[in-house]
Amino acid sequence: MNTTPSPNEDWLFEITPKNSFFSIPFKEVWRYRDLLVLFVKRDIVTVYKQTVLGPLWYLIQPLFTSITFTIIFNSVAGIETGTVPPFLFNMAGITVWNYFTACLTGTSDTFRANAAIFGKVYFPRIITPLSIVISNLLKLGIQFAIFFAFYAFYYFQDAAVGLHWSVVFLPIVILFMGVLGLGLGMLISSLVTKYRDFTHLIGFGVQLLMYLSAVMYPLALIEDKLPKYGWLVHYNPLAYIIETSRYMLLNVGSISVQGLLYTFVFTIFVFFAGLLVFNRTEKSFIDTV
Repeated sequence: MNTTPSPNEDWLFEITPKNSFFSIPFKEVWRYRDLLVLFVKRDIVTVYKQTVLGPLWYLIQPLFTSITFTIIFNSVAGIETGTVPPFLFNMAGITVWNYFTACLTGTSDTFRANAAIFGKVYFPRIITPLSIVISNLLKLGIQFAIFFAFYAFYYFQDAAVGLHWSVVFLPIVILFMGVLGLGLGMLISSLVTKYRDFTHLIGFGVQLLMYLSAVMYPLALIEDKLPKYGWLVHYNPLAYIIETSRYMLLNVGSISVQGLLYTFVFTIFVFFAGLLVFNRTEKSFIDTV
């Protein structure tokens, strides 16, 4: 029996090299949507598997970080947060910031962490970092629930807190944060395949970036206290995302339209730069990992 397919036979699927380094395989991602869901479940279940507190770490980390920032930056350093309670001010910034760091650190090790899977079976490689960005939305939702619990506590204590009507656009701001983390993560994950030093530098870089992203202080404070070095924060798109999120959640600070436009352009540029490097690395990374 001849099992050789005839030249005219139509294949169900055909795997071919990418024609463009900027291509996003939307059709393939949709075709492998079950695998995407499986990876999302894996990311959620395995993070705190065999831990004592399990998902409670989602709550403990922002809670204790907010307490630490409140003591150090507000009580000791004397940073003022206006009429908003300092603890709530810090928790709003930390909650949004944690989503970015989770996306960045999770996707920055894509090729090295999944080399065994990538070397055995084909599927759109972008599914792996995309699943990390999606799964971290659950963590973000849990931390937002904690934030609003404390928000309600301060509200019923007659604290000067209130949502701004622009909070309906908060999902768009979160989308910016996720896309920016995905773009930087794809870029770094591609570099890690050749330069392992980036694995050690990513943790230090994220901590340093946090202090330049207005997480624990108002953006206007830099203009008043350190005008000479203010450009370090004003050229950081994450600072505008954090400041905008706090304005929406607490009605404190301001929204810079120019800053958000800059953030949008920067995010799109970083995403496509990361996609370009990711697609190029995908073809040959298995020889260097």
